[in-house]
Amino acid sequence: MLDIAEELNRWVEQGRDFAVATVVAVGGSAPRQPGAALAVDTEGTAIGSVSGGCVEGAVYELCEQALRDGETVLERFGYSDDDAFAVGLTCGGVIDILVTPVRAGDPVRPVVASALTAAARGEAAAVARIVSGPRELTGRALVVRPDGSHEGGFGGHPELDRTVAAEAGAYLDAGRTGTLEIGEQGSRCGAPLTVLVESSVPAPRMIVFGAIDFASALVRMGKFLGYHVTVCDARPVFATRTRFPEADEIVADWPHRYLEGTDVDARTVLCVLTHDAKFDVPLLKLALRLPVAYVGAMGSRRTHLDRNARLREVGVSDMELSRLHSPIGLDLGARTPEETALSIASEIVAGRRGGSGVSLTGAHTPIHHEPDPGTVGRIGSVA
Repeated sequence: MLDIAEELNRWVEQGRDFAVATVVAVGGSAPRQPGAALAVDTEGTAIGSVSGGCVEGAVYELCEQALRDGETVLERFGYSDDDAFAVGLTCGGVIDILVTPVRAGDPVRPVVASALTAAARGEAAAVARIVSGPRELTGRALVVRPDGSHEGGFGGHPELDRTVAAEAGAYLDAGRTGTLEIGEQGSRCGAPLTVLVESSVPAPRMIVFGAIDFASALVRMGKFLGYHVTVCDARPVFATRTRFPEADEIVADWPHRYLEGTDVDARTVLCVLTHDAKFDVPLLKLALRLPVAYVGAMGSRRTHLDRNARLREVGVSDMELSRLHSPIGLDLGARTPEETALSIASEIVAGRRGGSGVSLTGAHTPIHHEPDPGTVGRIGSVA
C-alpha cells in the first residue's frame, strides 16, 4: 500500500472513499512482492498493481465489493491447471491479497491516513494490519514511527498493540515488508494472528563521484530506479545544475572529504567514475570500509590493476578490495554513456536481488529471487 502512498494520500486529502488490495504473501513466479497494492475509489478509478496484469480484474471487483459491504477479505490467487485462461496467475505463481475498505467513519481510515501522509512526505513509518484472525480484528491497523511511538491499534488488546508495535519497529529499522505470526493476546501462545507489516523508508542513496558525461546517464538511471542521487566532483565548473538537471543534489568538493561528512547506510551505492588516482585512492580507501551496499569504480583493466596496487600501498586489505566492483558494471558490451549506465545499474540490481547476471535463456535459475530482508521496502519501493 505504501508503494502508492503519494496518490492515496491525495485521495485522503480529497475526502475520497477507497478500498486497497495489498499483496500479503507470494510463492513461485508471482511478479509483485508483499506490499504491492491496487486501490479503487467509489468512482471506479484504479491506481497501482498487484500482479502485473494477471489478476487485476478480479482484484478490482473485490475492491468494489469491499467498498459496498465494508468487509475486509483475504483472497488467494494461483495458477489453474484446468484452464490457463481462468482468473489466476498463468505465470505459475501464487499470491495472497488483503482487501481493506478505507471509508469515512471506518476505524482504519485515520491510521491508514497517517501512514500514507508519512510515506508521501518521505518519512520513515511502518503500518501493521491484521491479515487473518478473529473477524473483529481483521483489517485493523497500527502505525509505528522510528522513535517507537505508535498510533491506532487493535482494540481491547493493549499487550497485542505493544507486541506488534515492537515487531513492526524492528521491521522498520531494517526497511522490511513482510508478515509475522503472533498470539491473539500479544504472546506467542493462543490463537495465532497473521500480521502484515509494511515499511516506508526514505529513498536509498546513490552517490556518483565524477561529473563526466557517463555520470549524467547514470543519474537518470539512478532516478529511474528510485534512488536519491547525489553528484560530487571537486571541480565546480563541471559540478553544475545545468549539466545534471535530474540530480537531487550536486556537491562541489573533494570526493573523500564529502563522503567523510555525509550519511550512508546499508542501502547506499557508491559509483566512482573519476578514474583519477588523486581522487580515487583516498575516496576508495574510505568507501571500502563503510557499511554500504555497493562500491564500484570505472576504468580499464590496466587502471584497475594500478588502482589496486595504489590502494594496497595505503593500507587497504585484500578483504576490503574484494568488495570493489571494478571495472564497474556487467559485461553488456556497453559503449555509450547510456549503455554504460545500464551496465552499472544492472550490476547494482543483481547484487541487491541476488541475481547472477547471466541470460535467463537456457538458465535454470529462478526468475524472481527471494528478496534480501534488509532491502525490501519502498523501493520500493524501492518494496
